[in-house]
Amino acid sequence: MNGSDGTGAIVGWSAFSLLFIAGITTLAMWGCPRYKVYERDLTGKAELAQAQANRQIKIAEAEATQESSKHLAQAEIERAKGVAEANRIIGASLHENEDYLRYLWIHNLEVAEANGATVIYVPTEANLPILEAKRLK
Repeated sequence: MNGSDGTGAIVGWSAFSLLFIAGITTLAMWGCPRYKVYERDLTGKAELAQAQANRQIKIAEAEATQESSKHLAQAEIERAKGVAEANRIIGASLHENEDYLRYLWIHNLEVAEANGATVIYVPTEANLPILEAKRLK
């Protein structure tokens, strides 16, 4: 009975297998909760990094919008200066130039008539049009 028939080796391997399985099970029971904590920690770090990247993107977009708005405002100021200068030049050229103003008025009436307009406003002595509002009702 000293194991010459191989039963001792089987018992030895069985005991070793049971101890090995018990050791693996104990290691798994000890390691799984720790791994879940480790995994959550990594997930949190990844989400934090993503949130910081998104914040930096939004900041860059806001800065670009701000810079664009400044340039658009500057362009609008330059355009307004050009319009003001053009109005000054036109006003100076029309000052005491009633013949040209009358020509423009007649020309605009001709253009309106060519486009099919049928209502014409005739100025009075004070250069105020006679409005026919009651007639159009």
